[in-house]
Amino acid sequence: MRLALSIPAAAAAIVLIGIGCGTFAQKQPAPLDQDDDVLRISTNLVTVPISVMDRQGKFVPDLNESQFHLFEDGVEQRIAFFESAAKPFTVALLLDTSDSTRFKLEDIEDAALAFVDQLRADDRVLVAAFDKRVTLLTEATSSRRVLHDAIRRAQTGGGTGLYNAIDVIVNQRLSRVRGRKAIVLFTDGVDTSSTGATYQSTVHLAEELDALVYSIQYNTYDDATNIARRGASVQVLTALGERLDVAYARANRYLRLLADKTGGRFFYADNVKNLTEGFARIALELRQQYSIGYYPKSDGIKIERKIKVRVNVSNVVVSARRGYAYKPATRVGNQP
Repeated sequence: MRLALSIPAAAAAIVLIGIGCGTFAQKQPAPLDQDDDVLRISTNLVTVPISVMDRQGKFVPDLNESQFHLFEDGVEQRIAFFESAAKPFTVALLLDTSDSTRFKLEDIEDAALAFVDQLRADDRVLVAAFDKRVTLLTEATSSRRVLHDAIRRAQTGGGTGLYNAIDVIVNQRLSRVRGRKAIVLFTDGVDTSSTGATYQSTVHLAEELDALVYSIQYNTYDDATNIARRGASVQVLTALGERLDVAYARANRYLRLLADKTGGRFFYADNVKNLTEGFARIALELRQQYSIGYYPKSDGIKIERKIKVRVNVSNVVVSARRGYAYKPATRVGNQP
């Protein structure tokens, strides 16, 4: 993003937590190409991450499958699998390294390191960075040394392809992984460089994804406007010629929508303290998630479907995604 006076404005800083288990080299950063052929094989299996808290906000542990009941459009579904909160996550961490993050990169890296250190020892983390392109910094690993080295290798670059980055990570990485997973986005949310993916297409991807999305919106607006107004009165615009306040308002709606659609949570961070606290709360929630899966009884043409989860425990608060975008299983070759 740039201003009317060609001064770099705040672009996005993004963290995606998700899953990765591909074949990229760990020693050298490797670009992830948005145009790579991706095997897209749908499944009818729907996975629902669930948090169960008491009235004081404390996690309720040691629940079993028989205590959970899940309804789709009012029809109770048979639970096909159940994972307790003790099961590990595989986590992918994506850092936006666009040009404006040179003022915030060290803070971003410090918060990301603290987040990694608060995960469980058997949780696995993939680290990647993006500006106009997505670059892998390490494959999914539980080695804290490897993860620390990877995060510190992040460097600032050019524009911000936020929507492209989400599209690449979901389609090339998350869609290939089963089990407990989540996405955490750390960003100002303002896209300036995406060419294929869009606001709408990535929201739809999130609806189809069997993972939580946690979004942290970091305040880069003040940096952009303060730089532009030093010694001059100018209108602050993005690289696309859009007023910065309009772009940031849309970014806020976008990040909130991603979290809401998937049962995750939205955080706003206007300083390093809030950023660190946001990451800490996400790490805590990831350690305290149940996960259940089911095959919908109805395979009709209805796309948007509502989900309701109930737990046979009194005085608890259940948090789960409220719906999803149904995607019928795709037949491959001559398979029946």
